[in-house]
Amino acid sequence: MSNNDIHEMDSVSETDEMECDAVLGMIDEEVVYTQEFLPTYHSIEEGAAVTKAVLVEFNDKPDSLFFNDGVRRIDFILVYEDEDKKDFDKMYTFHQHKRRREYFEASLMKMGMELEATKSVIDEKLLFVKVHMPWDVLCTYAEVLHIKLPIQPNNLSSQPSPWRFFSCITKHFYPNEDLLTKDAEFFTAPFDKDRLEHFHVTDKDAFFTASMRGRMAYYILSRAPYEVKGKIKKFGITKLLDGEVYKAAYPLHDGKFNTKSEEESCPNERFLLYQEWAHPKSFYKMQPLNHIRKYYGEKIGIYFAWLGFYTVMLAVAAAVGVGCFIYGYSTQETSTWSMEVCDPDIGGNIVMCPQCDRDCQYWRLNSTCESSKELCIFDNFGTIVFAVFMAIWVTLFLEFWKRYQAELEYTWDTVEFLEQEEPARPEYEAKCTHKRKNPITGVEEKVPYTVFGRCVRVSIGIWTVVFWILLILASIVAIIVYRLAAFFTFSAKLRTHELEPLKEYVTPQMATSVTASIIGFVVIMILNILYERVAIWITDFELPRTRTDYENSLTLKMFLFQFINYYSSCFYIAFAKGKVVGYPGRPVYLLGKYRNEECDPGGCLIELTTQLAIIMGGKAIWNNIQEVFLPWVKNCIFLYNRGPSDKAIPRWEQDYQLQPCEKLGLFHEYLEMVIQFGFVTLFVVSFPLAPLLALVNNLFEIRVDAWKITTQFRRIVPEKAQDIGAWQPILHSIAIVAVATNAMIIAFTSDMIPRLVYYWSFSVYPYGDHYNNTMQGYINSSLSIFNISDFSNDSKPMKTPDNITTCRYRDFRYSPGHPRQYEYTVYYWHVIAAKMAFIIVVEHVVYLTKFILSYVIPDVSYAVREQIKREKYLTQVVLHETNLKLVTKRLKSVDDGTAKDTKVNLTWKEME
Repeated sequence: MSNNDIHEMDSVSETDEMECDAVLGMIDEEVVYTQEFLPTYHSIEEGAAVTKAVLVEFNDKPDSLFFNDGVRRIDFILVYEDEDKKDFDKMYTFHQHKRRREYFEASLMKMGMELEATKSVIDEKLLFVKVHMPWDVLCTYAEVLHIKLPIQPNNLSSQPSPWRFFSCITKHFYPNEDLLTKDAEFFTAPFDKDRLEHFHVTDKDAFFTASMRGRMAYYILSRAPYEVKGKIKKFGITKLLDGEVYKAAYPLHDGKFNTKSEEESCPNERFLLYQEWAHPKSFYKMQPLNHIRKYYGEKIGIYFAWLGFYTVMLAVAAAVGVGCFIYGYSTQETSTWSMEVCDPDIGGNIVMCPQCDRDCQYWRLNSTCESSKELCIFDNFGTIVFAVFMAIWVTLFLEFWKRYQAELEYTWDTVEFLEQEEPARPEYEAKCTHKRKNPITGVEEKVPYTVFGRCVRVSIGIWTVVFWILLILASIVAIIVYRLAAFFTFSAKLRTHELEPLKEYVTPQMATSVTASIIGFVVIMILNILYERVAIWITDFELPRTRTDYENSLTLKMFLFQFINYYSSCFYIAFAKGKVVGYPGRPVYLLGKYRNEECDPGGCLIELTTQLAIIMGGKAIWNNIQEVFLPWVKNCIFLYNRGPSDKAIPRWEQDYQLQPCEKLGLFHEYLEMVIQFGFVTLFVVSFPLAPLLALVNNLFEIRVDAWKITTQFRRIVPEKAQDIGAWQPILHSIAIVAVATNAMIIAFTSDMIPRLVYYWSFSVYPYGDHYNNTMQGYINSSLSIFNISDFSNDSKPMKTPDNITTCRYRDFRYSPGHPRQYEYTVYYWHVIAAKMAFIIVVEHVVYLTKFILSYVIPDVSYAVREQIKREKYLTQVVLHETNLKLVTKRLKSVDDGTAKDTKVNLTWKEME
């Protein structure tokens, strides 16, 4: 090989090594870049002169979404009050605000953003700063945030809809396609500005959607510094809003919701969404999810997708629940045991023992005739079928939702939305002072606390949550004490001469249950307000890294609290009330003073139904007042105080007059629906109409939420989201617990098992007198006998009729005079064995069915998997095509050099 050839080969090798080093350097540089915080890159030196935003006059174009030049689009709005026009006594604070604001705006301009300020046309103190992101800045931060953008039209044929043959009917249930046109489908890839030519860019102004621009703008605003003192840097629009340096910060709506904009450049998406989605007249239509996602971002889109899917699935559960209710209603007049209660010769001759000490009186069983008929509606054989159905329904709901969610993940480009792609929260970045080595990348990074410090923070948070849970339990005990005291009072008062007309319709148990439920609901609402602030403080103290981590941590705390707060009273009625009461001669007391409550002769199921109906109904009304009525009233008051105006009001000032978005975003919406999901699944056998109530509520909830965010609130800052977050495992946990709770409600709360045991065993020989299985005589067999002479002095009624020597009570105990008097009978142990067997069999059968369904139904459909693979293939081919050509060229050069050397060697051998 010649020296020239060797030198050429070395040059090629050195060039390849240099390029490899450069590539590795770019990779390392990118890793370091993700660890560094953007505010440290563009900080202005302390004491340096700052650039101020240009102040211009309003151009009398109220629907304009651009700067005064009509070219640069407004991506964000900042609002502040002019410090020079404020009171003199707070001048120092206002000067500090002005200094921070000017530094912040100068930092934004140094980071490449363009600003333009305009005075308010209504309030001379207000100024609006319009923020614009130029093309280069958009490209830079699209790459930083790993935003996926189109590279090639989607050429995979979509599967035809199974409802296409009924399109003439189904089209009326979908938004008008002439107004909300369907966007073209593309394969997408993470943006890389160095490979811009491979992306499908037809119009630079429309390449990045308004939601993408708003998301990138907020990312920069959250990291721009506003004060630098030595090594201490303070940054972020959130801190400035909390410190009242700025009054508001928000992206713009693209026009009015009820009037179409006259501007040619206005897309009118808000107007179209209102007409086809948020307007009450569209309540029966499917949601335009792609347009919701395009306007508000993926996080809002995934919430409405989940809520819509949940509502559709509720329709099936509601239909079965209504069928179960109708079946129960049709059997209330033919139920044998209910007829025996109402029969004057049976229930009218049974004298029941007093249910409280001293002041309570004896009463006739047929006084509970109406409540026994009501109980037949909910406590019948249909409830067992409904319980099994709901267990299967909740499994199908969760499995099909995962499939639907996977489809949305692909369609909305969130399939590879990994944790490392989500930026750290500004509050986290501001506290980073400790150094550590990243266990994954091996790069040194800054964290806000040591391992010991994190343990201390988490421990404090856990013990605070435990304290509040104990506080809830204390309130539960207080309500139980109220129930015991109230029952004592109602038992004495409802049997007085003045309230005798109400005796037939209102029993002491019913009056106690209704009043206790209302008081419990009020306590629940008060504790919710208090604990929410505590939960936010704890989560802020723990300092999670990303927004998702923050929301997941807060979600877990709030749901744990809400679970105990909302469901504790239901668990008490279902599994505690009437279970440990003793018998009339030896009752059980709470705190040594209050006698434990007893259930009606038919059980506590009707009280559980009442509790569920009050909490679900009251919660729905309260939430609608909070979500709809209050924002509407606030906006009306604001407009009234402003007074009429003939001036043209710009778009940014119209949006400022709307309500600010909640800091927790969709947290309360998810929490409301998940709590409802718990009511629908955990206690559904006691109230088959719960799915119907939830369905009706959700039909309103979808449109109310849509109306609220479209008309009453400023535009929400778009956020990326792959799924519903921590709510998904919470739903799975509720579904697992629901199987056990419903089986236990049937076994221990309702009278289903005792009736079945009587029908199959104790109504016939050797225990009964009937020749065939029957329910006749069940009431008599389920009530034990007590001799009134065995009352203790503390519990003996003050008034006892002369003709009464015994009374009956609800239990399975031997009669007085029996060698084992007041001990449990064989019937009791048969019932206990049947209850345990029922729970074990039902749980195993249902859990096995749930497991089989989960295994059979794949999380991702075959069609979506194909499209994901196709997109990954195109990404590799298109985005790495240049590198492949470069490698091929290098290898060809090496091969040519090797062939040349081989030819020279052969020639020398021939010459020799």
